[in-house]
Amino acid sequence: MAEKPEEEGTEKEKERKSVFSHYRIEGEKLERLLPFCERCGPGYFMADHSDRYTCGHCGFTRYKRTEADQ
Repeated sequence: MAEKPEEEGTEKEKERKSVFSHYRIEGEKLERLLPFCERCGPGYFMADHSDRYTCGHCGFTRYKRTEADQ
């Protein structure tokens, strides 16, 4: 088989976020920016999507409330 020539910049480089991106420090307080999973417990952050929070570990999904829901 013939080898394909490599093209530069075609692969997307995924940037990994560190755990420090899940917290904000304000003075002496530490604030969590994302909720923990209700099933898995502390240490498992939920992913923030536009309309829901999802746990990558167990798949639990919690939908965000909108003004129309209330």
